[in-house]
Amino acid sequence: MNLHEYQGKEILNSFGVKIQRGIVATNHKGAVDAAKQLTVETGTSWYVVKAQVHAGGRGKGGGVKLAKNLAEVETISNDIIGMMLVTPQTSAEGKKVNQVLICEDVYYPGDSEPEEYYMSVLLNRNTGRNMIMYSTEGGMDIETVAEETPHLIFTEEIDPTMGLLPFQARKIAFNLGLSGGALKEMVKFVSALYTAYIKSDSSMFEINPVLKTSDDKILAVDAKVTLDENALYRHKDYAVMRDLREENPIEVEAKAAGLNYVDLDGNVGCMVNGAGLAMGTMDLIKQAGGEPANFLDVGGTADAQRVETAFRIILKDDNVKAILVNIFGGIVRCDRVAQGIVDAYTNMGDAIKVPIIVRLQGTNAKEAKILIDNSGMKIISVTEFQEAADKVQEVLA
Repeated sequence: MNLHEYQGKEILNSFGVKIQRGIVATNHKGAVDAAKQLTVETGTSWYVVKAQVHAGGRGKGGGVKLAKNLAEVETISNDIIGMMLVTPQTSAEGKKVNQVLICEDVYYPGDSEPEEYYMSVLLNRNTGRNMIMYSTEGGMDIETVAEETPHLIFTEEIDPTMGLLPFQARKIAFNLGLSGGALKEMVKFVSALYTAYIKSDSSMFEINPVLKTSDDKILAVDAKVTLDENALYRHKDYAVMRDLREENPIEVEAKAAGLNYVDLDGNVGCMVNGAGLAMGTMDLIKQAGGEPANFLDVGGTADAQRVETAFRIILKDDNVKAILVNIFGGIVRCDRVAQGIVDAYTNMGDAIKVPIIVRLQGTNAKEAKILIDNSGMKIISVTEFQEAADKVQEVLA
C-alpha cells in the first residue's frame, strides 16, 4: 500500500526519524493557515508547496514549488490543488492533486552548504536480506545515477538475526563523506530509519533527498513509503491511511468484491483460480501472440455471482478482445464453475461482445464441458493448454 509523503513522514517521525516538518491542506486558505502555523512552530518565512500524489518526479511536473511569502503560498496552492499533475511516473493524463503539503524551508544559510543524499531501505530478493541503498547523489533519479555513475551507489545488507549493527550505520555515514556532528546525526538517522522500516512492516522506504542542513542536522525532506498489505492487520492506524482516489478504480472494485486483480496493458482478459495457474495462463497468452490484459485470481469459490463480477470487471477494459477462463477444479467443482459461466453469460446478455475461451480441468471436468457445449452460447470450450493457446491465437487473428 502506497502512502502520501505526509503520511510516510508521520510514520518516520513516530520512530524518531527527523523530518522536514509540514502541514497538509486541501485548499488555498488552509495552505495559508498551515504556513502561518509553521512560522510560529519553526520560525520559517519561506515555504515549500508540494503536491500530494502517489507518483515520483512531482517537481518536474510543476508539483513542487517554493513560496517566499504567504501571498505566494496562496497563489501556488490554488494553482496546484485540482490540477492534473503529469510526471514521469504517471500516465499521459496525469493524476489529480487533491491536497498539498506546506513544508518549512530547510535550505537556510549557515556555516556550511546544505548537501543532499539518497537513501532507501528494501528487501534484496537475491539474498533474502534487507538492505540499505544510499548515494551521495541525492535529489536525482536513482535510475539515472545507477546508469551513469554506478560507483556512487552503495549498499549495506542487514543480517536478519543481528539487525542493523552500529558499525554499519557508521560505515554509511563515512561513505557519504560526513564527519563531526553531521556524522553522529547520520548514524542516529540511519538507525531510526531502519527501526521504522522493520516495526512498520514496510516493503520499501525511499528518502530522496536526505538533507544535511547548513548546521549539520540530518532530515528526511521527502518520503516514499510502501507498506506490506499482508501486515496491515497489525497496523489498523496505517490501514486507514489508504487513499483510494490514488488507486486504479477497477482494482479497487475488484478488491471490494474479494478478487485478486491487477490491471495490465494487454488485449486478452484472464479469469483463473490460483496465482500459479494465473501466471502460467499469462505465459500461455504471450506464447499465443496475445498480451494479458489483467491478472485475475477468482479464488476457490468461483460461484455464479463471483464469475459474473469477474466478467464485468474484465470487460471494463476497452482493450480486451478476448477472455480466457482457465480453472482447475479442486476445492470448487468444474461443473459448478461452468454453471456460473453460463448464468453470468445469460445475465450479462449483450454486454459480452468478445469471444470467451473456457478451459476447465479437475473435479467434474467432463460434466462441465458437456454443460457449456449444450448451453447454446458462444463459448469456446477446450481441454488442453495448447488447445487454449491455439484458440486465443485464432480469435485474435
